[in-house]
Amino acid sequence: MVIEDEKTLLEVIGKKINSTEDLQAFLYDNGTDALADLKNHRILPDLIWLDYYLTDMEGLQFVQEINKDQALTNIPIFVISNSISHNKVHYMLALGVDNYLLKAEHQLSDIIYNIRSFLANMSSQ
Repeated sequence: MVIEDEKTLLEVIGKKINSTEDLQAFLYDNGTDALADLKNHRILPDLIWLDYYLTDMEGLQFVQEINKDQALTNIPIFVISNSISHNKVHYMLALGVDNYLLKAEHQLSDIIYNIRSFLANMSSQ
C-alpha cells in the first residue's frame, strides 16, 4: 500500500513497484481512504509506504489510527518523507514504524530495494 498525496509521484511509484514481478502496489492519494480500506479489512497489505505529510492528515495521526486496530498493528510501515527531524523519527519509531527515509536522500529504486529486502527478511523468519 502506497499513500502519497502528490499524484504524479504516486503514479511513478505505482508504476515502478508494479513493474517488479513480486510486488503489487495499492495506491492512495490520501490517508482517509487508505484507513477506511484498512479498517474494513478490504486490503491487508504486506507493507505500508506512508508519506508523512498528507493533505488530510499527518503520518503520525495515520499510525495512531492503525495502532487502534489489533488486526493492523503488525503491518510494517515505512515513512517516506521530505521532512525529517530526530524527534519526529524517534516518535514514529516508538509508535511502531519500521523505517523512516528522507525522499531527498534516496532514489526510488533504492527505497523499493529496501522494501523488498525488508519483506524478504520477514518471510525468512
